[in-house]
Amino acid sequence: MSDMSTEMREVVNPYSLEVIGSVPMSGWDEVNGMLDVCHGLATDRSKWLPAYKRIEVLKKLAELMRARFDELAYLIANEGGKPLVDARVEVDRAIDGVGLAIHEIGLMTGKEIPMDLTAAGSGRIAFTQREPIGVVIAASAFNHPLNLIVHQVAPAIATGCPVIVKPAGDTPLSCKAFVDMLYEAGLPKEWCHFALCNNQVAEQMVTDGRVAFFSFIGSARVGWMLRSKLAPGTRCALEHGGVAPVLIEESADVDAMIPLLAKGGFYHSGQVCVSVQRVFAPRSMAQSVAEKLAAEASKLKVGDATDETVDCGPLIRPQEVDRVEEWVNEAVEAGAKVLAGGKRLGDTTYAPTVLLDPPADVRVSNMEIFGPVVCVYSYDDMDDAIKQANGLPFAFQASVFTKNLDVAMKAVQNFDATAVMVNDHTAFRVDWMPFAGRRQSGYNTGGIGYTMHDMTQDKMAVIKL
Repeated sequence: MSDMSTEMREVVNPYSLEVIGSVPMSGWDEVNGMLDVCHGLATDRSKWLPAYKRIEVLKKLAELMRARFDELAYLIANEGGKPLVDARVEVDRAIDGVGLAIHEIGLMTGKEIPMDLTAAGSGRIAFTQREPIGVVIAASAFNHPLNLIVHQVAPAIATGCPVIVKPAGDTPLSCKAFVDMLYEAGLPKEWCHFALCNNQVAEQMVTDGRVAFFSFIGSARVGWMLRSKLAPGTRCALEHGGVAPVLIEESADVDAMIPLLAKGGFYHSGQVCVSVQRVFAPRSMAQSVAEKLAAEASKLKVGDATDETVDCGPLIRPQEVDRVEEWVNEAVEAGAKVLAGGKRLGDTTYAPTVLLDPPADVRVSNMEIFGPVVCVYSYDDMDDAIKQANGLPFAFQASVFTKNLDVAMKAVQNFDATAVMVNDHTAFRVDWMPFAGRRQSGYNTGGIGYTMHDMTQDKMAVIKL
């Protein structure tokens, strides 16, 4: 696949920073060839894979993933820093995601369009079918290095779209393993290409006129920039981050709530796009809620994610620890109280942190921290709290804790979010639900079935009798 002159990307364990593997980088000449092959497949209908063949491949893929379950979980923990307990959940979800894609193939149906509603249309029969949209480019993020790939690549395979996948540079090993398993499952290699490339080559690939659909999971800055440069006709879906708000009302069951907030805030050390970040509590409860959450945070063991006993792994790069430290220090200097953490534990780790009442104008209050930091804010008026929660240009998932149905429905109706969880944390997700950011948090809708719909297009036949 590569010769001695091929540039290799070394992959490190983000806790120890020791090299754990390497993958070849693709230059533009190689990527251009991939685009040619994919475009040729997309435009030559005689080469399209029939549904039964795609189902066979995906079924075999799921079997291979199940057989290599432990290997895949360890790979996620080793390259991505996600604790093994959570990495195993990710592998389970990824396998289920492949199953969802198989199920959705049978639901890719058209419908009859009535024609005789007017005299002009009478004497005709019309129906629609779904066709693959064409070449798909999938650019992914580091934080779920297997399941995100499944969410982008499995729908492309299921719908019959040739796909080029660019994993995050920090976590390409899980993606490479997945693509290799696709080949082993019987997918002809020309239908799926692995392309780890530098930013310049990636931008050239994404904005090429041969691309029909661009699937992106990553930062808002990069996602919106790339969308602005897409070739005319290229469709896209962008999944960015949020600054997820939680509203607590007086009737909430605090003891039941605290473990959920801790999981939602410190899962994968907060490196999740819908991670709990801003918790709004009545002034009479805020100190107590923050202290209980701090006690929960202080129990968490931080370390190498491949250690079975670790709850929180490293941040993906040492620079991220520097950034989180800087943001927390800024908040503390501006008046936030540290109830847990508030300090780095080493070059690659930061302590699970709970801050009480950071000012609204510091970065932990108005930007996505993407680290193990949860902020608790005191409020006097619920409407003001919801207004503050909605006051950022990011909107993804939110939650409310209450035993009062009126309050629950008020939050559901008034939060600017695509999903509002009642008595659960903001990071809840199952892979068949719609998953999307509003405003700067994203564009279009994720979720296996929704992505498959976006990767297909309607074609109508109108038959004059």
